[in-house]
Amino acid sequence: MAGNRRINQIYILIMIKGTHIFLALTITYLVSCNSPNSRNKNDEKPVVTVSILPLKTFVEEIAGNDFEINLLLPPGSSPANFTLVPSQLKNISRSEVWFRIGHIGFEYSWRDKIEQANRNMKVVNLSEGLDLISDEYLPSGEKSKLAGINPHTWLSPTLVKQMASRITEELLLLNPEKKGEYQENLARFIAKINELEREIKSALKDFENRQFIMFHPSLSYFAREYGLVQYSLEPGGKEPTPQRMAALVDFAKEAGIRAIYIQSDFDLEQARVFAEEIDGEVVQMWPLNPAWFENLREITELLTEHF
Repeated sequence: MAGNRRINQIYILIMIKGTHIFLALTITYLVSCNSPNSRNKNDEKPVVTVSILPLKTFVEEIAGNDFEINLLLPPGSSPANFTLVPSQLKNISRSEVWFRIGHIGFEYSWRDKIEQANRNMKVVNLSEGLDLISDEYLPSGEKSKLAGINPHTWLSPTLVKQMASRITEELLLLNPEKKGEYQENLARFIAKINELEREIKSALKDFENRQFIMFHPSLSYFAREYGLVQYSLEPGGKEPTPQRMAALVDFAKEAGIRAIYIQSDFDLEQARVFAEEIDGEVVQMWPLNPAWFENLREITELLTEHF
């Protein structure tokens, strides 16, 4: 009996020790499962790629933080100097969809490489179905056809409402269970845009057909929407020629225009030369500002200040 009692005690100690070992292993396993490096793929947010910052804002207005958003053109970068970096290619390879503006130069030149990084990624051209601009005002006041389409559709509240509806349709394909929430967010977003439109129309109601000069034709859609006339030193986004500069200098002097507007991510030197010629000033704005509502209000204010 004494011998059996001894064996049982040893057995119990071993079981207790074994239990501790099991618990320790269990805890270790649970910790490792919750570490970032071993996160279950199903727990990760789906990834969408967008070309520019305003599109990131639009996706977030509709879907909140439901998606990881891969931005192609970083803040402060110029579309003219765009280049892909390895981290972007990695995120593209994980993306479900790429929302393109549709006619930005770097979208054309880098499209093959972007699509090669993920053959399964859906490509959505948000310019499809929009009323696009393919002409521009000349200093004579006439219009001339451009070589391509003006891409700056995101600066038109009317067009953004159409783009937002298309974005919502695509996001619902990825997250169908969020249909009610995304549709409510879209309705709220559109209501905010409608209010913004009323504000801008009120601010510009006394400036119909007012002329202004942009270095790059960034405000073509904005100008069309609110009855303004934009002239650009870069017709079709092309480098300004001395002839174009001279013609617009003469035009500005005759029309009493004393400001030239330019994107803040552009080289200001030529704009400064132009401003000196018309005895005016250079006014900077940032069309790619992700604070979309505030930016359109600021653009409106900058224009009215110099009309």
